[in-house]
Amino acid sequence: MTLVDVSDISASLFIIGVVFLLLIFGLLSLGILRMFQQRFRYGWICFAGAIVSFIVLMIILNKWYL
Repeated sequence: MTLVDVSDISASLFIIGVVFLLLIFGLLSLGILRMFQQRFRYGWICFAGAIVSFIVLMIILNKWYL
């Protein structure tokens, strides 16, 4: 195993990645929880929010970092 050099990643890219990962996976887990609680409409809304958040993340990454 070797160490990975992450010094080339800017602070803004790291912060955007962390915020969006927390948002996307938080919405996914909340959607799964709501499905188990038999609140299907709110669960699907959370899943849709996760998908929209992922699309917004991809747009931001393509526009600012590529």
